Amino acid sequence: MVKRLYIHVPFCVEKCHYCAFISSPPQNGELGEYPDLLIRELRGHPSGGEALASIYFGGGTPSLLQPPQLARLLEEINKHSGISPDAEITLEVNPGTVDQSSLKGFRAAGINRLSLGIQSFDENHLKCLGRIHTAEQSHRAFQDIRAAGFTNVSIDLIHSLPNQTLGQWQTELNHALNLDPEHISIYGLTIEEGTPFAHSYPDNSPALADEDLSADMFDLADTLLTGSGFEHYEIANYARSGYQSQHNNGYWRRDGYLGLGVAAHSFLREGYGIRFSNPDTLEEYLRGVLSGKLPRIGEQQLTRHDAIAEYMFLGLRLAKGIDLNHFEQEFGVSLQSVYGSVIPELAGLGLLIQSESTITLTKRGMLLSNQVFSRLLP
Repeated sequence: MVKRLYIHVPFCVEKCHYCAFISSPPQNGELGEYPDLLIRELRGHPSGGEALASIYFGGGTPSLLQPPQLARLLEEINKHSGISPDAEITLEVNPGTVDQSSLKGFRAAGINRLSLGIQSFDENHLKCLGRIHTAEQSHRAFQDIRAAGFTNVSIDLIHSLPNQTLGQWQTELNHALNLDPEHISIYGLTIEEGTPFAHSYPDNSPALADEDLSADMFDLADTLLTGSGFEHYEIANYARSGYQSQHNNGYWRRDGYLGLGVAAHSFLREGYGIRFSNPDTLEEYLRGVLSGKLPRIGEQQLTRHDAIAEYMFLGLRLAKGIDLNHFEQEFGVSLQSVYGSVIPELAGLGLLIQSESTITLTKRGMLLSNQVFSRLLP
């Protein structure tokens, strides 16, 4: 059963220096034709079933789509799958691509949540990241978002940037809090292979934050945001009460979801789960859609071991952690029978908290989550 829909828009004005996602500037009318391909792909999937609880337009820069294109897509999605009246419908927005008119159009089209990719309020850091917008445009975009009537807004920030100090990071956080969004996502910079950053900042570059500074930045964000009334509900995410990302919560709970578009991934709750993705080039995706065959590649039927590992990795990202009774209902075995002494050992290291009914990461465990997850491969 599919409860959620992700739509990938693989176009951007200019590739950011840190970006490893599939995206590029549109060529020769590609942006205008792309919604037609999405609709053709959608119609190739079974219709009916439970109405969608969330829809997420990601990228790339999906705010390059025009409001009428989004309205048409949502109309077709509703005809095909049904959209719940209280569905969360999110659009990722680059501050350099919108104005009050387009934002009002997005809202009229049916978008009810925006994720604003600010990343930094510091002009030098924005240039370093290769962002096309300025800090002033970020502030203006947020004001325009409010003027357009949006009441559910998330902003993204990146820390551990080259040569960034703890004081500069505190200034970034204060800027974010002054905007007063409903949701804030905090990410530490990672250098991905094949990006401009990978060439400019090789491993162990002195310009990059070391582990201690990155940990201090994580702790500072946690202190300031929770002290300002935000709930730290997932490793990288903070929300006002009632404003957690329902779509991303679905990922972390292993809800079934369908991905449409170039490089989009899907997960179906059949057996222990089926994962597959679409081709990661527009040319291959186009051929697949126009041939009348779903452009599905890399299909993986998960084993119970695969599903248990995913359940642990994804569930522990959430502050509420793993419910031991739900684990046993899901897999027919107790968590203790799968992991034995591993959980008590991680708890003894201060990385997990184990109670009678749950297992959760500590703050230190969140910082060292990759080390925790590596111990949880069954």
